[in-house]
Parts: sequence; C-alpha cells; structure tokens
Amino acid sequence: MALPQRHRLKGQSTFAKLYRRGRAIHGPFLMLRWLPAQCDRLPPSQRGRVQAAWRCGVVVSAKVHKRAVRRNRLRRLLHQGLLTLPIGRPEGPVWLLLSLRPGSAERTGAELLGECLDLLQRAGLIHEQASLP
Repeated sequence: MALPQRHRLKGQSTFAKLYRRGRAIHGPFLMLRWLPAQCDRLPPSQRGRVQAAWRCGVVVSAKVHKRAVRRNRLRRLLHQGLLTLPIGRPEGPVWLLLSLRPGSAERTGAELLGECLDLLQRAGLIHEQASLP
C-alpha cells in the first residue's frame, strides 16, 4: 500500500534540503533524516493543500537489492508501518526521509519496522509508548 498523497514527500529540492540540512539518526539498517516542514519547498501542486503532521520519503537504492520488485516491497512495508504510528511534533509538521542501507533486504519486516520505530523515538517524533501492530 502506498502512502496517501498528504503524507508523500515529493520534489527534488525537498529531498536535497533534507540531505543537506536535515538532522540524521543512524541505525544498523536504516537512516532517518528529519526537518521541520517548509511549505515553500514543496512542488507548486502540493503547496495549497492542508498540511499533514508529517510527510515522508523512503529511499531504497540498488545497493540494497538489485531487483526493483524487492526494493518496492521494502518501501511499501515501511509506508504501511508509518501509517500506524502517531508521528508528529507540537511545534508543527515535520518532513522525514528514511534511507535503507545495504543488508536491510535480508532482515525481516518486523526487524525493519522495529528499527524504524526506535529511530523515530530517538528523534523525539513519537511517544515512547507507541508500538507497531
């Protein structure tokens, strides 16, 4: 299942901003970058919409797995897990960028989702008592 439109992070300049200025938290198989949302960096088609509490992009390179089918499954797994979590900050909306590292394709879905939850908790983007179903 793909992320709903309101939660998708799009636009080359948006991703570039996250890579340059986003705060990064590293895990063994995932890296989380996050930044307070800046509506002026969104593509023009998305600027007028109501802001969601978070938007996310998931990056899975060919170094993770050579087959696109497997990379897309990993991306959908993380999308589905993110939708079940109460992500947000009291200061306002946040942009997230999850990057999978080489070797993550050999991990189970539960391991990857658990690491994702841990990174979000360490970043202070969800409450400590939150859990994945």
